[in-house]
Amino acid sequence: MGQLADSSILHIRTNLYKACSTNPVYWQPAMTSPEFQLFVYGTLKPGEGAFEQFCQPFTPDRQLAMAPGRLYRLPLGYPAMTLEEGWVQGVLLTFGNAAILTTLDEFEEYYPDNPKASEYQRLRHGVYNLEQTFLTQAWVYTMSLDRVQALGGRWLPEGYWSQAVSKETPQENPP
Repeated sequence: MGQLADSSILHIRTNLYKACSTNPVYWQPAMTSPEFQLFVYGTLKPGEGAFEQFCQPFTPDRQLAMAPGRLYRLPLGYPAMTLEEGWVQGVLLTFGNAAILTTLDEFEEYYPDNPKASEYQRLRHGVYNLEQTFLTQAWVYTMSLDRVQALGGRWLPEGYWSQAVSKETPQENPP
């Protein structure tokens, strides 16, 4: 029975990974919803440059987390996540309501009424704990691989970004 259960869990995890990384959900939440979750991996993480200004005033709950994808360091001084195979380390933020979403969309240059003109896309994506156990579907800002390449993005194979580390690492180093 234990082997069957382990095999079933692995099968479920594999299918969840595939479903969450290949079938993102694009939709706009009701702005009056009581709770709003966002997976952050860059400047919106606690301790990074934009967290205090954009997130801290809303005192979100925080949980270390991971999401399927690949992380790139952009020469612009911030990262981008793509939907390629891999894992991105970050934080799952839970806000009291979704009113913050409009401000975050502006900061991330995401235009819900004109996604093609957006720097990032906002979508629902699977989020996992550090043991890679599924937690929830949350909003995340992602960028297309074409856009990342056009901007000169460098793959971060460890799936982790920090402004402090980014400033210490020269951009001309190979990935």
